[in-house]
Amino acid sequence: MNPVFDWHALAPDVVLAATVLLTLVATFLLPDRDATQVSRIAAIGVLAALVPVVTLANDGADRAMFDGAYVVDNYALALKAFFLVAAYVTILLSVDYIQEGDYYRGEFYFLLLTSVLGMSVMASARDLITMFVALETISIPTFVLAAYRKHDRVSNEAGVKYYVIGVLSSALMLYGMSLIFGYAGSTRLAEIGAQVSAAGAPPLLAVAVFLSLVGFAFKVSAVPFHFWAPDTYEGAPTPVTAFLSVSSKAGGFVALLNIVFFGFYGVDGAGTELWWPVIWVLAALSMTLGNLAALRQTNVVRMLAYSSVAQGGFMLVPFAAAGIAGAAGDLGQADTAFGAVVIYLLVYGAMNLGAFAVVIAAARRTRSAEISSFAGLFQTSPTLAVLMTVFMASLAGIPPLAGWFAKFVMFQSAVEAGGAWGITLAVVAGVNSVIAFFYYAGVMRQMWFKEPAGEDRSEIEVPYALTGALAITAAVTLVVGVYPQLFARVGELAF
Repeated sequence: MNPVFDWHALAPDVVLAATVLLTLVATFLLPDRDATQVSRIAAIGVLAALVPVVTLANDGADRAMFDGAYVVDNYALALKAFFLVAAYVTILLSVDYIQEGDYYRGEFYFLLLTSVLGMSVMASARDLITMFVALETISIPTFVLAAYRKHDRVSNEAGVKYYVIGVLSSALMLYGMSLIFGYAGSTRLAEIGAQVSAAGAPPLLAVAVFLSLVGFAFKVSAVPFHFWAPDTYEGAPTPVTAFLSVSSKAGGFVALLNIVFFGFYGVDGAGTELWWPVIWVLAALSMTLGNLAALRQTNVVRMLAYSSVAQGGFMLVPFAAAGIAGAAGDLGQADTAFGAVVIYLLVYGAMNLGAFAVVIAAARRTRSAEISSFAGLFQTSPTLAVLMTVFMASLAGIPPLAGWFAKFVMFQSAVEAGGAWGITLAVVAGVNSVIAFFYYAGVMRQMWFKEPAGEDRSEIEVPYALTGALAITAAVTLVVGVYPQLFARVGELAF
C-alpha cells in the first residue's frame, strides 16, 4: 500500500524543512554572506511553522501516518510549539552575538534549524527508527555548534567531548533498540507496548530497556552520564549553550517520554517494573550531585550547566512517580505524572533561556562569565539585575514565579504516587530544592549587595533582538507563575 500523506499534519515540519534549505541557499547567495538577513529568514520561517501548529490544535483531531510511526496529537503539538518558540528565542539571542564574533555566520542558523527540525519530528515519532533518526538529526548539528568558535581551543575541546560522548550514547541506545526489535518483532512503540504487557519482563527485555535508558541518560546529561555537560556548556558559544541546555535537553526528554510512555509502559502500566527503578536512581543522583557541584562553581555558565543537570533530575521525578503509580495500578495518577514532565519542560525552557539572555547581555561589557562579574549590576543596569533575579528565583522555585508551579507539579506527582519510594523521592527533591537556592541566591547577592568592579558604571546597552528574548522569557516566567492554569491545561491535554 502507498503511504498516505496528511499535508496539514506534516505542515510544521515541511515549513521548517523549507526554511532550513532557504537559510543554506541564502547564506551563499546574499551579498557578503549577510548573516543578518539569514537570521531574519530563520526567524520568519520558525514563526511560519507555528501557524499550522495553531490550526492543527484548533482542529483537535489526532492524525496518524506511516502505519502509526508518525502521530500528530495534542502531545505532539504542545511540544512542537515549545521547540519552535525556543528556537525563535535562541535566534534572538544569537543575532548580535554571532554578527559581532569570528564565526561562520549564515551556517549557524542552518545548523540550528536542522536540529530543531529533528526535535519537531521527535515530538511525533512513535517508532524506534523514526525516533533514532530524529535524535541524530538533533544531535549531529549540535556537535558542530558546540565547537563553533573555530579559533578557540576550549570550544574545539567542548565539541570533541560532546561528540565522543554523543556517539557512545547513540551506540548504547541503538544496541538496546536492536534487542527490543529482536524481542518484540516490531519497531512500532504501540506493538512493543503490547508485547511488554503480554510477556512480562524477561531478562533480555530488561537488558534492552536498561541499555536504551542509559543511552537517553547521556542525551539528557543525567548523573552519572553528565561529564560532558559542564565543559561543553562552558566552551560552546553562549547562545549555543542556552540552546543545548533547553531545546537539546528537551529533545532528549521527549525521546525518553515517547519510548517510556508509548512503549515500555505497556498496556495498563504492565511494563513499569522494567524501568521505574532505573529512573528513580537517575533522578536522585542527578538532583543531588548536580546541586552539590553547582555550589562550588565560580563561573555562571558552569553553574548553570550543573544546575541543568539538577533540573534534569527534577524532571525525572515525575517519570519515576508515573512508574510507581502505574505499578500500583493507579493509571490516572500515572498519566498526571507524565503531564507534569511536559509542564516542567515548558517552564524550565522559559526561565533558563532568560537566564542565559542576561548572561549574554552582561558579558557585552564585562567580557566575563564569572559570577563576580555580576557585582553591583543593580547599580549599573537595574533592569538586567531585576530580570536576572526573576530568572534565578524562578529556577529556585520561589513563588509567584513560574518555577514554583513546575516544582509544585513535580512534588505533587511524587507524593501522590504514594509508597515509601515515592515519598522518599519527594524528600530528596525537597532537600535539593533548598540546596539549589543557595547558589541561585549567590548570583542575586552579587548583583544587589556588592559594589561594581571597575570604573565603567554606565548602563549596559542591550540590542533589540536580545531585548525581545528577555521580554518573551520574562513574560512567560511571570505570567505562568501568576496564572499557572495556562500550562496546567497543556499538561492535561497532552496526556
